[in-house]
Amino acid sequence: MTATPAPASLESLDLDPAFALHRGGKLEVRSTIPVRDADDLSLAYTPGVARVCTAIADTPSLVNDYTWVSNVVAVVSDGTAVLGLGDIGPAAAMPVMEGKALLFKEFAGVDAVPLCLACTDVDALVETVVRLAPSFGGINLEDISAPRCFEVEARLRELLDIPVFHDDQHGTAIVTLAALTNAARLTGRSLGDLRAVVAGAGASGVAVTRILLEAGIGDIAVADSKGVIYPGRDGLNTVKEALARDTNKAGHTGSTEQALAGADVFVGLSGSTVAEEAIASMAADSIVFALSNPTPEVAPAVAARHARVVATGRSDFPNQINNVLAFPGVFRGALDVRATTITENMKVAAATALADVVGDDLRADYVIPSPFDARVAPAVTAAVAAQARRDGVARIPG
Repeated sequence: MTATPAPASLESLDLDPAFALHRGGKLEVRSTIPVRDADDLSLAYTPGVARVCTAIADTPSLVNDYTWVSNVVAVVSDGTAVLGLGDIGPAAAMPVMEGKALLFKEFAGVDAVPLCLACTDVDALVETVVRLAPSFGGINLEDISAPRCFEVEARLRELLDIPVFHDDQHGTAIVTLAALTNAARLTGRSLGDLRAVVAGAGASGVAVTRILLEAGIGDIAVADSKGVIYPGRDGLNTVKEALARDTNKAGHTGSTEQALAGADVFVGLSGSTVAEEAIASMAADSIVFALSNPTPEVAPAVAARHARVVATGRSDFPNQINNVLAFPGVFRGALDVRATTITENMKVAAATALADVVGDDLRADYVIPSPFDARVAPAVTAAVAAQARRDGVARIPG
């Protein structure tokens, strides 16, 4: 019988700078008002707080003005699809959810609370989040495996009157659309001129496909591990059946690599690999977004031999498709107008604003701004808030 290895000591783990940085967690709660004496205490807590509670009981919307609810987001995960690590459980997911909350605060001034739930059943997840919802102004779903993530988000959007946003889907989609808009502009084309192939029909693959359809992509085919999705193909779940109806006007039925012949765009969100020959078979001025981490579907240097624009999900290559470019500003904008939901138009508006940040500096290695560009979050915030008002989902008028 193989003995279980002894756990490493904290001292040895802390020799790794990643462990040292995470020691004690990355978040804390701080008060916004001082409690210096009995008068402060009587206002912050009893008896003064009772007057505020009574007012909120009479007019529930006042909770947004007299508590932190209107500026706080729940970052919710069940730990079933964490980064590229898979189903590692809620405890192991906590460092990622803490990190997400950190990014909300650093990039958009949004307070966020990581909630890692010890349940994976769809009904249980939905019920748990609904019961927690009165404490939050928005719900950011994170690292929930497909296809459950689609149903969880859809049901929560139906049940709650606050923004619900699955970042693995829509954050990736917004940034991809922004980068592809600029890549098309660089090559003298519009989205409507492009035929795209998306490898991966999980959360991000489906959302990227949907937002590209919404934005007017010329044609788009989606492939999973069994090949291109088309009507009548065996083994399609309801999500993939809907994709089959709405995509692949060219009628491809083979592999991802076969569909790439003559295609303008490749978007990789699958964790698989694509041969150089398939990239070479794409149309002139092709665009390759190999977004799987840590290993892109095709090495950037290899893709660059054939493609005009190459993007990855990694920070050590140009054109990083990073969700942090989207979700802080999306929630900041939605919270600022107390939006009841995040519409498709709001997502497209966010992508347009993000693309516009690049402006006249557009070049092959700069189709998307850096996450540290101070213009990003304000631009996305303003666009999302304005679109929420136009869509009639804002509770604070302009």
